[in-house]
Amino acid sequence: MPTTAELELSLRAAELRVTRPRLAVMGAVHDHPHADTESIIGAVRAELGEVSHQAVYDVLRVLTAAGLVRRIQPSGSVARYETELADNHHHLVCRTCGVIVDVPCAVGDVPCLTASADHGFTIDEAEVVYWGTCPACSTTTPPTSAP
Repeated sequence: MPTTAELELSLRAAELRVTRPRLAVMGAVHDHPHADTESIIGAVRAELGEVSHQAVYDVLRVLTAAGLVRRIQPSGSVARYETELADNHHHLVCRTCGVIVDVPCAVGDVPCLTASADHGFTIDEAEVVYWGTCPACSTTTPPTSAP
């Protein structure tokens, strides 16, 4: 977890005002990678007391636009946020419990994968989501149906 001073420097480097809600949201995203907005709101409220849903949504939008957090939204999932930005990593999502973990780039070079046809685009990033069942869910026996 970065220090408050490091978070303040990040905000200033992005030419954003340093505010308590912005610091609290950035801290919550650092502390809870892949957290959804409701979880972030809970963490911010634990730190600051009462803060509106809209305030947290607004801060997340500003931080995302400034490139300080990344918004990810695997198919069928609510938006989630993370601070791992520059490594072009991917995600592994459990189909059963929804846990999300980071997966390093497929081959280690940006953009990780070479498109078979770029259609004239200059490709600078590839986003891959792997789907499966996490170890905890793999060992859980499925519930039996009632007769």
